[in-house]
Amino acid sequence: MPVLLGEVLAALDARYPPALAESWDAVGLVCGDRDELVAKVLFAVDPTAAVVDEVLETGAQLLVTHHPLFLTPVHGVPADHPKGRLVHRLVRAGAALLVAHTNADRAPEHGVNDALAAALGLADAVPLEPDADPRAGLGRVGRLPEPLTLREFTEHAAASLPATAGGVRAAGDPDRVVRTVAVCGGSGGSLLGAAAAAGADVLLTSDLKHHPTSEALEVQGPALCDVAHFASEWPWLPVAAEVLRTDLGGRVEVVVSGRRTDPWTCRAGQEEGGGRHAAG
Repeated sequence: MPVLLGEVLAALDARYPPALAESWDAVGLVCGDRDELVAKVLFAVDPTAAVVDEVLETGAQLLVTHHPLFLTPVHGVPADHPKGRLVHRLVRAGAALLVAHTNADRAPEHGVNDALAAALGLADAVPLEPDADPRAGLGRVGRLPEPLTLREFTEHAAASLPATAGGVRAAGDPDRVVRTVAVCGGSGGSLLGAAAAAGADVLLTSDLKHHPTSEALEVQGPALCDVAHFASEWPWLPVAAEVLRTDLGGRVEVVVSGRRTDPWTCRAGQEEGGGRHAAG
């Protein structure tokens, strides 16, 4: 039995309160009519053309993405603009778009970071930077069921998360023993200090830069594990989908996108460990 879009949005807002979002973020309903009916919801990391193709193919009436379509203010959505074209395609198909970004990152129990910690098998995971609700906040830190070397943990992360062209790379002694793991879905390099304060042996996140990583290895603190941004946030999709299905008593069908929206498509020149330097 279809459900009003407004009821679906209320259920999602209850799990991922917009008030948890960062001040710079753009979350919430992008397009759609709260009085229209929803029978199927598609969850994806990114609102790309390929994902909108999937909305049309599956007949979903609501697309929920983690990343915003518009992160900066816009003054129009003409159909000859790539992002405007996506809005027009969704509207013509009778499909709404909802964004749950940093509010889903910070959300307790069923958010992006809890899903990432669970995917890696971490026990007793708690926020690295708690909010007023101690269950909510940025990042998570927990313990592995048994110690691994950094090399083994890197392989474990690669096996636990979606495969991408960039794979998983680590900075630090490959033989370092890892017991306590800090994670942050998306770009979480700013949490390195919090990870060190929490006693983490490694911080797993995305989009780590050369100079901060190099500098981090010069002081005592966690090793670093860099994974694809897409891969770090994908584990949330099946969690959010099942939570919504349950919260609405099975009255909507939920689907997790099969499109890999990681933008990288190939790589070459992989080298194991530190070798001879290259010019540049």
